[in-house]
Amino acid sequence: MQTLSNIINTNKHPIDDREFRANCKAQLDDKGALVLPNFFTDAAISQVKAQSAENQHLAWFCKQSHNMFLTPPDADYSMTHPRNIEVTSSKGCITDDQVSLDSPLHTLYDSAAFKSFLCDVLGEAALYEYADPLSSINVHFASEGQELGWHFDNSSFAITMMIQKSVGGGAFEYVKDVRDADNGEMNFEGVEHILKGEVPVQTLAIEEGSLVLFRGRNSMHRVTPTEGDTTRMLVVLAYNGQQGVELSESARMTFYGRLA
Repeated sequence: MQTLSNIINTNKHPIDDREFRANCKAQLDDKGALVLPNFFTDAAISQVKAQSAENQHLAWFCKQSHNMFLTPPDADYSMTHPRNIEVTSSKGCITDDQVSLDSPLHTLYDSAAFKSFLCDVLGEAALYEYADPLSSINVHFASEGQELGWHFDNSSFAITMMIQKSVGGGAFEYVKDVRDADNGEMNFEGVEHILKGEVPVQTLAIEEGSLVLFRGRNSMHRVTPTEGDTTRMLVVLAYNGQQGVELSESARMTFYGRLA
């Protein structure tokens, strides 16, 4: 039976340690992103990589056009206005029920110690799994040319882990604090400058086995197109601050091609 000590490099990342948690929180609050390299042991990442590749044929692939705000177009603006300009995102995905039962990902996701660590770093009172059977753990596959276009997240945080890097491309780029969604300040001018490549971007150095916490609600971000014949594989660990939350049926059909 796997335990956290078998799959996490706890000497480097002592997630139970109060000072370590405080340092992680400070970095996330300051930079909007936290990268913990070699979070998974070599054995754990190798197991997840092999199991993900074995299940890749089950993935639902979709290609979508969307605006930066992941919302329907606003008729008050033209389709060439930054509010409505569309970009493309494309990826494949296997869902929680398709992740191998003995995967270290389940051990990590279900761990009370890991959730306690996340709560302290993210400033959340509690974290819960999704109520639907698909959304809690997702493995994303990006083959050559696939990408995530520029956008803002609807949620306040995202938790991911790199499983396999592509030969080229697949870079995570972001611009911190572009908008203030809570106060309705969308900063369309700033969005336009980013789309035109007129604003310096930050790039996260993410190696295989790295855990990443990112605040993307107000920070505009993308993943550049994958290059080469090695599929980029990334795990998304999705939690909610409230119990009983499901991804909507329309979202499940779009991202997964099924409801259950």
